[in-house]
Amino acid sequence: MTGPRLALAAALLCSCTSPVADANSWWSLAMNPIQRPEMYIIGAQPVCSQLPGLSPGQRKLCQLYQEHMVFIGEGARSAIKECQYQFRQRRWNCSTVDNTSVFGRVMKIGSRETAFTYAVSAAGVVNAISRACREGELSSCGCSRAARAARPKDLPRDWLWGGCGDNVEYGYRFAKEFVDAKEREKNYVRGSEEQARMLMNLQNNEAGRRAVYKLADVACKCHGVSGSCSLKTCWLQLADFRKVGDLLKEKYDSAAAMRISRKGKLELVNNRFNMPTQEDLVYVDPSPDYCLRNETTGSLGTQGRLCNKTSEGMDGCELMCCGRGYDQFKSVQVERCHCKFHWCCYVKCKKCTEIVDQYVCK
Repeated sequence: MTGPRLALAAALLCSCTSPVADANSWWSLAMNPIQRPEMYIIGAQPVCSQLPGLSPGQRKLCQLYQEHMVFIGEGARSAIKECQYQFRQRRWNCSTVDNTSVFGRVMKIGSRETAFTYAVSAAGVVNAISRACREGELSSCGCSRAARAARPKDLPRDWLWGGCGDNVEYGYRFAKEFVDAKEREKNYVRGSEEQARMLMNLQNNEAGRRAVYKLADVACKCHGVSGSCSLKTCWLQLADFRKVGDLLKEKYDSAAAMRISRKGKLELVNNRFNMPTQEDLVYVDPSPDYCLRNETTGSLGTQGRLCNKTSEGMDGCELMCCGRGYDQFKSVQVERCHCKFHWCCYVKCKKCTEIVDQYVCK
């Protein structure tokens, strides 16, 4: 965001200083369909006042950028989907609950899992807003053209830089303003646990945004007679969001344990490790084991979860079921089989049924 609107947004955010209950989150935009601006009814209540989970600062940004809210919701949905994919074989599998906290009380713990969730959510907003700019969905941004994006140094001289690319610069800046607003409007005692959690969230939000920025790559299209490719036009293109999720999962596995210093800064619990960069995830609380349902921590437990009897990894029955054992049952699986191509032009398959053994945690 640039110009007068950015200055106005900053001024509005600075005016918000009251703490916000962590029970509500902008993630809830993923769970409730948001009307596009052209669908607003004249005389109806403003959309921003109806959206659950927004902090005061985020609500004011919503008033300035109402057309962005649809895409923030899309970004949150893609983040939840990616989180559930990355943790599908873990005890905590990124389950959602039916309220405005989205992930439940488990997010009150400053754990590795919380760190990943904040990072992938911020990444989802960058991804969605950047693409919306390219597709002409937002009036305040457009393609990331040559005039707005720096030409890569390693791009051959005879290749043109100037196609209609994903506007990662704008997506990054807007996501930083919106996602970080909730943290920056809080005032906590220096060196307190609350300040530690705020700094942790800001660090992980930034790591998520940088993951999208880092993985964005150059895409090119050939021009010329009969596909001669005598000329190439290139632009910046977002990576598939799965790659962002994979990168952040690696960051999750190597996340740094931190604590708050008296000066109000995060410091390493173990000084033998290197200080995390802005691309790394950090956490301030140990993770619960997620074995049993616990209303206090928000853990849903692993009872009833499918497990892999032959695996020695986290998806294996021994680890997934936390030593409680498992039940075996048989299920019928129907798959397409014996597929044949018929001229012209379709594929015809038969349906094959197979009885397979499955295992669920006790």
